[in-house]
Amino acid sequence: MTGSTEADARAALRARQGPGARYDAPLAPACELALARRGTAYFARVLNGLPDEAFAAPSRLPGWTRARVIAHVGYGARALARVVESVRTGADLPMYESEAARASELDLGASLPPRALRNLFRHAAVHLDVEWRDLSDAGWDGSGRGRDGAPLAVRATPWLRAREVWLHAVDLDGGGAVRDFPPDLLDRLLAELAAEAGVKAALAPTDRPGPPATGAGPKVSGRAADLVRWLSGRGMERLSGDLPDDLPTLPLPRDDG
Repeated sequence: MTGSTEADARAALRARQGPGARYDAPLAPACELALARRGTAYFARVLNGLPDEAFAAPSRLPGWTRARVIAHVGYGARALARVVESVRTGADLPMYESEAARASELDLGASLPPRALRNLFRHAAVHLDVEWRDLSDAGWDGSGRGRDGAPLAVRATPWLRAREVWLHAVDLDGGGAVRDFPPDLLDRLLAELAAEAGVKAALAPTDRPGPPATGAGPKVSGRAADLVRWLSGRGMERLSGDLPDDLPTLPLPRDDG
């Protein structure tokens, strides 16, 4: 399809959708937004597969029920939406009022009935997506206040959301798996998690082209998904090599959102 044909098809689609439809700004981070939206749909699919009576059962996060994970993901979308909205409107909207308020909100959310938690996740995800779509090109270069009060670039919020929804879909222990992650997500997670975990090992993803290993230390081989699962503290299945002693442990959720 030629460029002009693609442009014509895009214009025709927008005409059919009408003047009320929202679109991302031309300079929005398209790849990160796509990963966040696909991850939201993936989390929703896993969530929809959980019966209500399973919400009170343990998740894969130590000490966290599935209900608490769902509440965390829902309130995380609201928090990131506040960051984006603060840039869009100029209002001073902190990501969280305080650590105490955030903890109290999460405790309350974890106690909500399943129907309320499903609605929380769905409505919060839509709200965040609307904030992204309403942001101008200039807005994408702005910064709001992160959890600790330090500046948080709006352009970083789609990637933070992508990390959260994909990994926590696995934590629901309802059929989500790292092997389902798209290749571009796995590659970025592999690089980031290796740096964050601080594991002294030469990582060798067997399903990726390029150098046989990256990093220094004993060689650890496996598919990219298996390496990501290990580096995020979610298991060490199907890995080979001299696994280092400083194995990552499963962390509590990152609070980018």
